[in-house]
Amino acid sequence: MVAMRIFIIYILVDSKMPDDLKIIIPAAGIGKRLQPHTLTTPKPLLPVAGKAMLAHIVDPLVKLNPAEVVFVIGHLGDQIVDYVREYYSFKSTFIKQEKLLGLGYAVNVALQHIDPGPILIILSDTIAKVDFVKFIAAGENVIGLKEVTDPRRFGIAIARNDRIIEFEEKPSQPRSNLAIIGLYYIGNSNILKQHAENIIRLDKRTCGEIQLTDILESMLSNGNDFSPFIIDNWYDCGKVETILMTNRLLLEEKKQEKDIEGVKIIEPVSIDSSAVIENSTIGPYVSISGFARISNSGIKDSIISRKAVVEDCQLENSLIGKKVTIQGKTGSFNIAQTEVKKIFKDIGGNNGR
Repeated sequence: MVAMRIFIIYILVDSKMPDDLKIIIPAAGIGKRLQPHTLTTPKPLLPVAGKAMLAHIVDPLVKLNPAEVVFVIGHLGDQIVDYVREYYSFKSTFIKQEKLLGLGYAVNVALQHIDPGPILIILSDTIAKVDFVKFIAAGENVIGLKEVTDPRRFGIAIARNDRIIEFEEKPSQPRSNLAIIGLYYIGNSNILKQHAENIIRLDKRTCGEIQLTDILESMLSNGNDFSPFIIDNWYDCGKVETILMTNRLLLEEKKQEKDIEGVKIIEPVSIDSSAVIENSTIGPYVSISGFARISNSGIKDSIISRKAVVEDCQLENSLIGKKVTIQGKTGSFNIAQTEVKKIFKDIGGNNGR
């Protein structure tokens, strides 16, 4: 099963958005590449640069005053519902995706529950810096694209004269290096819905799934125009290594000033005010979530999740899950705690003696 991807979008807003804009955020994937963390925490709620991935997505969207934000949920979806309801007051709808049949299927699930109008679709494990006003103004339908070295891994667009002339999902012999990064603006959701329903009725699948790329190609073939929008700053968050890289990039911009007695801090870092740290060196590029406890340790290029305990360790390039206790270890670790036992898995570096 191909996991859906989470996109963190930083939006620059300087003009009026459509009053009836609705936003769809597919978040039903099981996050297989991020296991064991996603066995107990949905991928959108994993921490990066001081807050949940989902917060990086949703915080800028609040400024758009959307008419509605629709979350397509599945695996551990109740946690996403609780998180959104606790931290946000906009109109939110949660639709459960019963079958993981691909991104196109997930988007169609959401479309069944919204009125026709303009929609923004944002996926879930990539950071893209976007001037959102320019993005929407680029055309009736707009697709975020980035040049990549290996387009075979992506849905791609073939563009000519500022228009997209063809879409293709994961081509074996790509005719373009413009990858679809997972940011879409559709001026009329009803048209997208009609083509999605037709693709599903025909059971047209690529790589075993109902692909949004194939739905877009159906729209294009029937006379709907699509404008390309090139996005230069785009970073993946779909696996441990790329989350750590994303953490590094975001912290470069955040530049939190922190001073803790008895602790050496090497910026940039993000340290929650409720974390307790003693006799340790933290940084550079470290995020420490709420109520974590760290003592007699050195940590760099790592993410320490909520209520984790780190004692007498030297950690680098590590992702330490929530409520995990790690003691007397040196190296790079990908550690999460399931409901029944702790899981330790090395992700590189030395073997962690």
